[in-house]
Amino acid sequence: MSKVFVNIGLSLDGYMAPEGMTMDDPEYKNWGAKWGALMAWIINQQYFRETLNFGPGGETGPVNDMVRHTFERTGANIMGKRMFDQGEVSWPEEAPFHTPVYVLTHEKRDPWVRPGGTTFYFMIDGPEHALALAREAAGSRDVRISGGADVIQQYLNLGVVDELEIALAPVFFGAGRRLFENLSEPGPQFRIDNVLDGSYATHLRYVLQ
Repeated sequence: MSKVFVNIGLSLDGYMAPEGMTMDDPEYKNWGAKWGALMAWIINQQYFRETLNFGPGGETGPVNDMVRHTFERTGANIMGKRMFDQGEVSWPEEAPFHTPVYVLTHEKRDPWVRPGGTTFYFMIDGPEHALALAREAAGSRDVRISGGADVIQQYLNLGVVDELEIALAPVFFGAGRRLFENLSEPGPQFRIDNVLDGSYATHLRYVLQ
């Protein structure tokens, strides 16, 4: 069976996204600069830049290999409506997933097909149904819970997350959307599997015990 994993950036004070993050005004509370600092670890990788047509350049090495592996292992993605709404207005025409993407929402909408193999499906029947469809679509590959924080929390509470991959960036947000909130007791138990030091973040990989 495919594994379910989380792969995200995180500030030192535990936030996935800074306060006030909207695509309308990146200068509000300076969230644009904060987000850029958080995501510098991936924006500066050669494979990521090539995949999103950001232009030549970028780092090669262990972190770049890790990014490539993450894309290659992913057979389906799951995300929340807020993450989709922000991405819909900022992703290139060829959205950067190249897999089926299941969007948790309360609004019915027809599938949105993009060039390059990405199709967004809008799921109104809850996270468990979305995961069942994502597993089926992923086949022998894995399912990535892309975010946001509330969606990751839902899947942690369901006890279905096999791996947590966290890029811990040396930035502080002070406020925003925390990753580890609203978790049920007892929570899932993970163990450290790997630590990789990068130029912009420390990469922590935890696997379910």
